[in-house]
Amino acid sequence: MLNKHIKKVAVLGSGLMGTGIAAQLAGCGIEVLMLDILPGDLTEKEAQNPAARNRIGNISLQNALKAKPAPFYDNKFAARITVGNFEDDFPKIKNCDWIIEVVVERLDIKKQVFEKIEQHRSKGSLVTSNTSGIPIHLMAEGRSEEFRKNFCGTHFFNPVRYMRLLEVIPTQDTDPAVVAFFMHFGDVVLGKQTVLCKDTPAFIANRVGVYAMAKIFQLTHQLGLGIDTVDALTGPAIGRPKTGTFRLADLVGMDTAVHVINGMRQNCPDDEQIAAFEIPKFLNHLIDNKYFGNKSGQGFYKKTGEKDTKGRPVVLALNLDTLEYTQSQKEKLPLLDTLKQIDELPRRIKAVFKAEDKGAQLLQRSFLGLFAYVSNRVPEISDTLYAIDDALRAGFAWESGPFQYWDMAGVKETVDTAESQGEKIGAWVKEMLAAGHTTFYKVENGVRKYYDPEANRTSRCPAVKRLFCSTTTAPTNRCIPMPNAVCTILATEYFAWNFIPK
Repeated sequence: MLNKHIKKVAVLGSGLMGTGIAAQLAGCGIEVLMLDILPGDLTEKEAQNPAARNRIGNISLQNALKAKPAPFYDNKFAARITVGNFEDDFPKIKNCDWIIEVVVERLDIKKQVFEKIEQHRSKGSLVTSNTSGIPIHLMAEGRSEEFRKNFCGTHFFNPVRYMRLLEVIPTQDTDPAVVAFFMHFGDVVLGKQTVLCKDTPAFIANRVGVYAMAKIFQLTHQLGLGIDTVDALTGPAIGRPKTGTFRLADLVGMDTAVHVINGMRQNCPDDEQIAAFEIPKFLNHLIDNKYFGNKSGQGFYKKTGEKDTKGRPVVLALNLDTLEYTQSQKEKLPLLDTLKQIDELPRRIKAVFKAEDKGAQLLQRSFLGLFAYVSNRVPEISDTLYAIDDALRAGFAWESGPFQYWDMAGVKETVDTAESQGEKIGAWVKEMLAAGHTTFYKVENGVRKYYDPEANRTSRCPAVKRLFCSTTTAPTNRCIPMPNAVCTILATEYFAWNFIPK
């Protein structure tokens, strides 16, 4: 691993993600240079004013200081961020140990930025991209060998302070020591769950998470369920955030969700499930009307500004057939009542596969599809199944990852059921069962192990660090060790804050 100390970072781009990354770094005691483009509407007088020239970055930083939930643990840490612009301040990146690109998701623009970075960076400085899906190796084309060996992807999740996942994506030219450095640095200094990804479309978390979301969209429409009912089914009842599926789509943004789905369909021709997906009529309706979700004021749900008789906000839900908004009402399903009475998640998942109502059908078919999907993504997106579980837990705030859910449902019991419903299970899962391994994870003599498909045997899981609050000595599930007494609140709380209605 590199013997490197990150003292100063250049963040290129001051949008929502760029500012969030800058705030996270500043909260960890790191000096940040945050640059963005010049405003396109500068007057002749403003063109001589540094504050006006830095207006885009300054406005982004001021918005971050007022944002809720807050991107800064303490607003005083914003003093560690210096704002500038690409035209005047780009040469200053030569003083930075790490340069992270966070500009618009267009390969041509990113390549222009990396060409400029190479002109000004110091040799040995680390360069990364925060892209959510553009192949990392394509961005490095045309760059020098020294640049390429210090270059990789570092994909943070939004909102940066609250989402634990940091995907590290090397290319074949990336120095392994650089990869090891970011895996360690992201964990120990930034307080993230670092996951090593292959340079495949959408990497791990979005590849699987967006598939799971699209599958729920499909099943909801097929089974004629209301979106508010499905959100109740796909939230805490099965160990996922209160947003469920459709509120999560509103939170992420419909335009973003469709962009990722279309990108996966275009760039994953061998993906047996994504290739069969069509963007549903109701999703196209939302996009066409610019109903992107929370950021546009309405999406699958619409706030009315009214209150009901109990003083609660009146929220309307989109009817997927009529495309009209109606009063949000959850259907009374026996499964929901059953799940509320069970504390342990494994027992709840078992109960899902024993029930027969429409809610159970949706969950069973979505889980079986998910199990088949991840079985065919090994080794495409990851050589290890635990990396997929880590990514979904940290990136989507699931209580358990796909393979952990599969263990709960029973691997042997669900393989035949999945295939009878037309799902294709990866051959390695059947080889695992034939070899006498009935679960993906197990504990032997106090050691947690996972099944390694390549070796056809179990291997020791990487050590799981205990999380400690930086202001106490007691273990907690809410705080991550951070320097300078900075706590990071986990994503589950973020999703709870954004639950509609409260």
